Amino acid sequence: MFTGIIEGLGKITGIRPSGEGKRLSIVANFSLENSKIGDSIAVNGACLTAVTISTSRFEVDVSPETIDKTTLKDIRIGEPVNIERALRLSDRLDGHLVSGHIDGTGRITYKTRQANAILIGFSVGQSLARYMIAKGSVAIDGISLTINTCDQHNFEVSIIPHTVAITTIGIKHVGDAVNIETDMIGKYVEKFLINKTDPDKNKTGDKPVDMEFLLKTGFI
Repeated sequence: MFTGIIEGLGKITGIRPSGEGKRLSIVANFSLENSKIGDSIAVNGACLTAVTISTSRFEVDVSPETIDKTTLKDIRIGEPVNIERALRLSDRLDGHLVSGHIDGTGRITYKTRQANAILIGFSVGQSLARYMIAKGSVAIDGISLTINTCDQHNFEVSIIPHTVAITTIGIKHVGDAVNIETDMIGKYVEKFLINKTDPDKNKTGDKPVDMEFLLKTGFI
């Protein structure tokens, strides 16, 4: 589990085949002290497992599923990436709960400066946009951000100078692909409601969550 608060940047120093996947060698710009083999590290938002680790260098294996779902399929040697190590239970939760399981990718459609911030627009498929709401949370390349506006195919976020300075979002261009993880709460709520209202999926005999149920239980 992660927070979407990026610890620092890494640079891809090696890429080689690993079965049907890839093995990436990465050098971080900060010390990986107290990290060990087997730890989870988010690379551009994708949760990966460290298979070797020393000082600031580590290697991770990327599965075929992750390659298929993320921008790591097109990663190149020398490319910078966002790095975040897994959340500890004693840490402050400054961003939002991020699983590191990428839902899909989107593309940057515009970048506009507004005062000291940068407004960035993204296009996404409807399968991702359905889980987005204005002022809700989204992780872009592992960065926890707040959605300004959204519709069925697009959304916008506002980036502050600090985020521009310490993450890869500042060097991305219009047309670039990014990893997207939508807010997990929305997906759980959807699953719960589908199971309650779809008779083919609700085998328990529970009453559906409908207007009558909400009125009776005092929600509205």
